[in-house]
Amino acid sequence: MAFNSILLRKLGSFARPLAVAGRLMKKTHPGYFTAINQLNHKPSLDPLVPRLHFSSVASSKNMPTSDENLLRVIESEIDCAQETDDHGAVEEVPSNFPFKIVDSAGQQTIILERTYQGEEIKVEVHMPDLVTGEENDDGNDDDDNESERASQSSIPLSVSVSKKGGPFLEFSCVAYPDEIVIDTLSVKNPDLAEDQIPYEGPDFQDLDEGLQKSFHRYLEIRGIKPSTTNFLHEYMINKDSREYLVWLKKLRNFVGA
Repeated sequence: MAFNSILLRKLGSFARPLAVAGRLMKKTHPGYFTAINQLNHKPSLDPLVPRLHFSSVASSKNMPTSDENLLRVIESEIDCAQETDDHGAVEEVPSNFPFKIVDSAGQQTIILERTYQGEEIKVEVHMPDLVTGEENDDGNDDDDNESERASQSSIPLSVSVSKKGGPFLEFSCVAYPDEIVIDTLSVKNPDLAEDQIPYEGPDFQDLDEGLQKSFHRYLEIRGIKPSTTNFLHEYMINKDSREYLVWLKKLRNFVGA
């Protein structure tokens, strides 16, 4: 499948976890350990040589040694990030892609927009949840759909369909390889008072099977289909790569200031 080939190709050069928080210390790139080893391997000190000689860099910058060490590790991580194959990659949008992409630097989501037969359709796309296959490699052959999805990478989507500023439909979806799952469906009223709690409807999976299939077709006609989400998966991996590098540079600037 196209989605899986994209994932396998990207994971070869993009092996870090997607969660930004905690990535710095969880990174297992060889360059990270090289930096750590360099910090831990200090030459033996001659008792006749003043110790100030070895801390002169930190002292001259008025920077604690721990901050200087952290800065070196961040610099090493920046070098590793810049060496990845997808660094700075920009995905070419397919000619038949039905949406306008609004991608703001520094944000972890993008917005898709389009007009369809008088309807305004907006999609909020989040960073993908990558799965390498090792997490669920327990040797069991389970054909259950939930088990299969748990072992696949996915992208969370929030889809809204509105007509002339009135009530609108809001779908919460998860896109898997060649499959889109609708988790929730609700009717939103923008004029509803804040202290009112609207009825959200039943769980989507509790709806009649025919009704579920009809709403899947409803979204597909409006452009929410596997050919769209498979492209978005690769697009969001590249965006995460760019945002991660910018984030690292901000860390470097703050620690080194």
